[in-house]
Amino acid sequence: MPNNNNNSGRNQIVVPAARQALNQMKTEIANELGLSNYEQTDKGNLTARQNGYVGGYMTKRLVEQAQQNMSGQQ
Repeated sequence: MPNNNNNSGRNQIVVPAARQALNQMKTEIANELGLSNYEQTDKGNLTARQNGYVGGYMTKRLVEQAQQNMSGQQ
């Protein structure tokens, strides 16, 4: 069912309390990839590859954390 709340192209955070942790993770990953001052950077000035790496690594890390939680590991 389509979402008609005029937020096309924007992901919604299902758990609002996680926003700060996700932003921190994004900044840490960007720094690990050599993108300093990522929070203040105009993301439109970055290449699609740079932005994609940050999102891709975030997804990878979140999946790893979920798998660890599901298996009872920390």
